[in-house]
Amino acid sequence: MRPVHTALAVLVAAVWGFNFVVIEIGLGHFPPLLLSALRFLVAALPAVFFVGRPKTAWKWIVAVGAALGIAKFGLLFTGMAAGMPAGLSSLVLQVQSVFTAVLASLVLRERPGRVRIAGMAVALAGIAVAAVDGGTSGPVLGFTLVVAAAACWGVSNVLTRKASPPDALNFMVWVCTVPVLPLFALSLLLEGPERDLAALRGLDWSGAAVIAYVAWVSTVFGFGAWNHLLKRYPASSVAPFSLLVPVFGMSSAALVLGEGVSGLRWVAALLLVGGVGMTSLAPARASTRTKAAQDGGAAAVSAGSPPAAAAASPAP
Repeated sequence: MRPVHTALAVLVAAVWGFNFVVIEIGLGHFPPLLLSALRFLVAALPAVFFVGRPKTAWKWIVAVGAALGIAKFGLLFTGMAAGMPAGLSSLVLQVQSVFTAVLASLVLRERPGRVRIAGMAVALAGIAVAAVDGGTSGPVLGFTLVVAAAACWGVSNVLTRKASPPDALNFMVWVCTVPVLPLFALSLLLEGPERDLAALRGLDWSGAAVIAYVAWVSTVFGFGAWNHLLKRYPASSVAPFSLLVPVFGMSSAALVLGEGVSGLRWVAALLLVGGVGMTSLAPARASTRTKAAQDGGAAAVSAGSPPAAAAASPAP
């Protein structure tokens, strides 16, 4: 990769890592489901008017929007509101690669090789260590919700692969339109109209800055830049930079929020990042049924077009 594109990849990882700190600050202004709804509303508007009509079937847009927007982000924001620290959340969420690999083996018949299986085992060991650390420094419920969010992210990744969107940015902008009304409805039902109205009436510059960051900087800029890199380089060259997200997440949470990083958390980080790297970068063995399709995908990659799986960004 050219130095300018390497710097861009690092910048995107930093933006996504710092996003967890911004979310933590935002939860001081808004209930979690309302904050998630506002994120997708602002991310979708006005971008939806500039990306053109959907280029992927609506069934896939709705399915990914439900799994990623409603389930994954609803659970993540609620878990962090329940006391899950921002830095630890940025780390634990990366176990989505294990869920993605398991679901891909079941749904897409991608048989994991030995290296990928070993990577999943190492990543799960990291989650176990993080659970021990979280059990001594945070609520079990918050930890469980963030792990559930990672599982939903895995579902959305597999759905994205099935959808094979020809234009990843167009697809993701339209996906952002799906969760808005359901999240607003869930917020009214579970968090209450009084709490929502109080948060909206009390909106100040810092609350507005939080919404702008999570919607435009993290979502629109982050995904747009990531997609730009995937169009220029093979996914195997771009994907490793996503491993920097928890590094930036944990360090920025320590610097800005004063979150302590225990020895156990560093051990968990080493195990989880290493395991995620092995799981994400090791090739899966194709089944006989899908080998021909994957050979076609390999030809597309060699021509400079990333596979659909790479279109699923690691953005928080």
